[in-house]
Amino acid sequence: MDHLHHRQLNKQPDHSTDMNINGYSIESLISLVLGLTIICTHAAVKDTAYWQDRSKKFEIHPQLQGAKFLKMELTRDGIVYVLTDRGMARIFGEVLALDKSFRPLAALKPIDICSDTDGNLYYLYPQAVLSNDKSGSFYQILPEAHYSTIAASANGTIFLSGARGYAAVVGGRLQTNLWSEIPVGGRFTCSGDDLYIYQSRMLWHWNGKKLNKLGVDQPSSITSFALQRDEAIIGTTNGYVQIDRTNGHVILPQFNRLPSPHLLQILPAKEGLWFGSPKGVFRVRKEGVDYYASRRWLSDDHVIDLCEAENGGVFVLTSSGLSQIEFYRTTLAEKARVYENKIRQRHIRFGFCSELLLSVPGDITSAQMIDTDNDGTWSEYYLASQAFHFGANGDESARRNAWETFAAMERLESINGLNGFPSRTFERLGFKYSDPDRWHDCGDGQWEWKGTTSSDEINSHLFGLAVLWETCAKTEIERNRIRRWVDRVVGHIVRNQYYLIDIDGKPTLWGRWHPEYVNSYPPTVGDRRLNSSQMIGFLQFAHHITGKEIYRNKAYELIEKSGFLNNIRNSLTRIDANNNATHQGIQMGDVWNHSDDMLGFISYWNLFRYPFNRDIRNAAKFATKDHWFIEKEERNPLWSAIYAANGGVKPDIENALWTLRRYPLDLIDWRIQNSHRLDITRLSPNFRLRELQELLPPSERVITRWNSHPFVLDGGTGGQTELAGDEFLLPYWMMRYLKVLE
Repeated sequence: MDHLHHRQLNKQPDHSTDMNINGYSIESLISLVLGLTIICTHAAVKDTAYWQDRSKKFEIHPQLQGAKFLKMELTRDGIVYVLTDRGMARIFGEVLALDKSFRPLAALKPIDICSDTDGNLYYLYPQAVLSNDKSGSFYQILPEAHYSTIAASANGTIFLSGARGYAAVVGGRLQTNLWSEIPVGGRFTCSGDDLYIYQSRMLWHWNGKKLNKLGVDQPSSITSFALQRDEAIIGTTNGYVQIDRTNGHVILPQFNRLPSPHLLQILPAKEGLWFGSPKGVFRVRKEGVDYYASRRWLSDDHVIDLCEAENGGVFVLTSSGLSQIEFYRTTLAEKARVYENKIRQRHIRFGFCSELLLSVPGDITSAQMIDTDNDGTWSEYYLASQAFHFGANGDESARRNAWETFAAMERLESINGLNGFPSRTFERLGFKYSDPDRWHDCGDGQWEWKGTTSSDEINSHLFGLAVLWETCAKTEIERNRIRRWVDRVVGHIVRNQYYLIDIDGKPTLWGRWHPEYVNSYPPTVGDRRLNSSQMIGFLQFAHHITGKEIYRNKAYELIEKSGFLNNIRNSLTRIDANNNATHQGIQMGDVWNHSDDMLGFISYWNLFRYPFNRDIRNAAKFATKDHWFIEKEERNPLWSAIYAANGGVKPDIENALWTLRRYPLDLIDWRIQNSHRLDITRLSPNFRLRELQELLPPSERVITRWNSHPFVLDGGTGGQTELAGDEFLLPYWMMRYLKVLE
């Protein structure tokens, strides 16, 4: 469905100024100048460098396929070692493989590994504990199969734990039967010369001379332990507790408002605390929680171990592999180049900016460019992004990209022979992918085109071409190409009484702007305002570039006789589900249509930029502000950019930048789940379909375009598709063009 929600004020349009210059009213030209002046009054926000997160997944060598990963250690040389049930492994470049570099150990399987504060690595075998560091001088024979866990202190003491109790290697001698008061099977953490032992719900501290029980029994079983300055962080099956490491006094009582309260690993870092869980890894810091889960970030979500990486990043060992969450300094300009390069490398299909189908989930080498129901729509947004790009900095390659996409838009209109009816998409004969019942053979034995075009497509086309006209139409030939396309399409709609007529001679399901259709909806249904703003914007832009008075006259007719301007002034605060409106058996306005949010904001561009008079421009300004204030919690950069363009006083560019900075580099549609999280507030079912109170960053949400609801917990196809990145590029380059970002 292609729809939305809005309200009314009383004011008739003023046509007192009918003087013309080259076919354009003086009032129209003055209004345009005023509009352009407004958008330049915002102080530009600098595109400063920030820390971008990304995931690197290490290839698993065939020798380790299906192996059980047990533990991870990082040496002082920056080498990541992984203990597996097939032996010791390590990273070689981008590959995790068995380590055969020490020939005497190559065929042996350690039981446990650990490193000391200097980064020296120790191996525990059934009959010995040893190290290859320190010239290989450390080697201690052990009673066979007595111990299964080791830890190393700063002074060189090696502690051991197992079914036979606790022991230590001190000065080359094995001391056994230590700490009989501690139940067997405890786990170790060393800090300097201090040893901490946790078992079940209790924690002990050994300072080399005395064993102390540290604090009271925890309310849940202890799963992990770490030290940060003078504090001990105790991870449990239900959150964590912070205590004073010297006296056991509680600093932070049990805290479980976390993405996953069952904690398996804790890693203190400069920028907060990292936690590993059965449902991913997350970082807790003053600014909030950063959650990394799903195949977007990890091989799988069950975390086995964590090690600190450079720049606040972390190595994450999971059940099926090794990943690295890394951070690097970049700018939005550099990030835009990543998406633009990706699009040019693998998303251009006949000039369209295409979605990818991944026949092997997550594997871009299996990618196929597919047709979708909205190829024209999404490609116009890519076209607009490239046009804004050229308008912002004169990049000729961006201008070329925009015109290449426009050529595909021209073919959408010409391929079907319907004179002004743009197809949804086209494909070579026999290779269509989506909705096979909507396609038609061109009759040339080569191509097929897709019908049932919607108002969505026309709205997107007229927006994209308005941007192309404003920024990239340098020559009269280029301007005539745009004029011809717009005149044919808008002319088609006007000739057919504001309907989009398909090959069957009937209006398409949603290609309808006739006053009888538009005004059949009560003011509580958003389509009344949406379709009114679309049509007046279409007519204004068509008149602006063609000079044909029919478009101006038709717009005034819709305003004066059918109340379209009042429809545009209808506030979205009036939209609700209390109506009985239907269209061809489809319930209208029973829930908030988030796709129509995008259609609405896009329609405001032409409505405000090419007004016939001040009343229309003021109505456009009101509609934009009214809509933006309802949606501002989404921190949507496209909404904020259009609000800034249409006279918004405080468009909140900083929150828009937050969204762009947190937008993931991986645009594969992985399965994302947040419904299990305890650090968010769920909402009961509601008209706006909002599932949670908090706005999660895009990096933690399902990957979607701007026409989808951001307050949704779960979703995704499991890695079967990949978006292009024009979702980022359009608001970014629009803000650059409008000079609200520099």
